[in-house]
Amino acid sequence: MNHYPIFTHLENRPVLLVGAGTVAERKAAALLRAGAQVRVVAERLNPLFSQWLDEGKIVYLGGQFDEDFLNDVFLAVAATDNRSLNEQVFRAAEAKGKFCNTVDTADLCSFIVPAVIDRSPMKIAVSSGGTAPVLARKWRQMIETLIPLESGKMAEIAGRWRQRVKAEISGTENRRRFWENLFDSRFATLAAQNNTAAAEAELVTQLDSFQAAKGEVVLVGAGPGDPGLLTIHALQAIQAADVVFYDALVSDGIMAMVRQDAEKISVGKRAGNHHVQQETTNRLLVEHALAGRRVVRLKGGDPFVFGRGGEEAQVLKQAGIPYRIVPGVTAALGATAYAGIPLTHRDCAQSALFVTGHSKHDGEQPDWRTLALGNQTLVIYMGTLQASLIAEKLIEYGRSENTPVAVISNGTLPQQQVRTGRLKNLPELAAEAPRPALMVIGEVAALGGELGWFQNDKVE
Repeated sequence: MNHYPIFTHLENRPVLLVGAGTVAERKAAALLRAGAQVRVVAERLNPLFSQWLDEGKIVYLGGQFDEDFLNDVFLAVAATDNRSLNEQVFRAAEAKGKFCNTVDTADLCSFIVPAVIDRSPMKIAVSSGGTAPVLARKWRQMIETLIPLESGKMAEIAGRWRQRVKAEISGTENRRRFWENLFDSRFATLAAQNNTAAAEAELVTQLDSFQAAKGEVVLVGAGPGDPGLLTIHALQAIQAADVVFYDALVSDGIMAMVRQDAEKISVGKRAGNHHVQQETTNRLLVEHALAGRRVVRLKGGDPFVFGRGGEEAQVLKQAGIPYRIVPGVTAALGATAYAGIPLTHRDCAQSALFVTGHSKHDGEQPDWRTLALGNQTLVIYMGTLQASLIAEKLIEYGRSENTPVAVISNGTLPQQQVRTGRLKNLPELAAEAPRPALMVIGEVAALGGELGWFQNDKVE
């Protein structure tokens, strides 16, 4: 993100506008609506600017730009069809530490003006960072149809009652829940009917009867990395959470979708580097839920597929903590699909086995004879450090050393890489593969070259 989104308070603040044509008209109108003191520099004023001048709505500084005009203004807008003049204004503003927007010229902007959905006092801004304003306007139009017209009325009423709610309900999480419940209740209908008195009466009723909710834990599968693979339930959970405990395998794109003011705590684990012990994670889940917080345990893939979700659910059950499970797309399904590798195929794979490359230290050895059977796909999680042993044992128990294999790194992400080869080469492929990586063993691994569709780097 190369632009920090802000809403500026311009009421009674001086703003310099260079230009008085059609484009400048739109800028001036928006600035005037925001209550700015608009000072205009232009060789000539068009009819609307002349009208504004006669009505005392703008100040006219003449036809020639002077750098001193920037001295006491809050920000500047260059809106002429003269590139040289626009650049002069921008450079002068930069030198004086003033924000400047140059219309339709992204490289001459220290701030940009987004497409806005206005439900005053609530406003929603959509921006492409100056790269594609038409696309931003398109998305604004689509989003605008989803925002009820009464949203502004609801925000106006909430603003009047905010301090009383703060005084009567202690705790940020409790106040957040009160407002969320209110906005989803009959209050919204009354606001839509413009029945302000009844809406405020409903607010008072809910405020008087409000009780702090009990905490809960949601075990959420984040999928293999692509944010588009999140389920609707998963998205709703992470956007409602008070605290999120997340794994190292949860992608940055998914973490960016977590509610911004939620507390985010890393309890990630990677092979050979156990950052937080599982027992500590279990204890923290219970402690935060007992404190009345909405807790999300966010796991890469699916919570119940090599994610220790079962262990955590048992701890929550024993502690009497309400919990629910939101499944996710496990890596064996997501990463292979993005690599163009079908897990089953009528001609060569009638079954698929998901196994982990490591278990508890005192765990039993795998059934290598079963794992080495033909006509099946073997998908190995967290196995790259054991690739030599895995290849050796599978060959020893009957799997051909020429069985196709694939090692998929960063599956479903833009930096996805797929290394393909034969079982005898698996140790080398695994050693070269960036982690996290998934190993696929079976004839279907050879189909990735034919069926691969996702833009990625294939490494032979």
